[in-house]
Amino acid sequence: MADEDYNDVDMGYEDEPPEPEIEEGVEEDADNDNDVDDKGEPIETEDKEEQEPVERPRKTSKFMTKYERARILGTRALQISMNAPVMVELEGETDPLEIAMKELRERKIPFTIRRYLPDGSYEDWGVDELIVEDSWKRQVGGD
Repeated sequence: MADEDYNDVDMGYEDEPPEPEIEEGVEEDADNDNDVDDKGEPIETEDKEEQEPVERPRKTSKFMTKYERARILGTRALQISMNAPVMVELEGETDPLEIAMKELRERKIPFTIRRYLPDGSYEDWGVDELIVEDSWKRQVGGD
């Protein structure tokens, strides 16, 4: 095909949406005119700062389940293996899982466990708030 067979029209891509046509002299905010106060005074709104959730009596146990413990240790070990900062003093440990267990024993893991309840609500527990039992049945932390 020769060059004269093609027009100088840019056809664009098939998937590309057409560009909107801009009309001159039309104000973009014309639709929002009825939202503006005539007096020019600022509208008073309630300052809604982030409110801390009301501390209700907790319904769930203060003991960490074996499933929560497994997930916490696995997630923290993965983070440590990806060069996350370690929260405890190392004494020759190199295994990320060993380091995660030491952090859990010293209650230094900065995680929050969210326990969902049957009614759709949930409770948030910090790892430092829960009582953890090691696999050797030695109680760690807790009050």
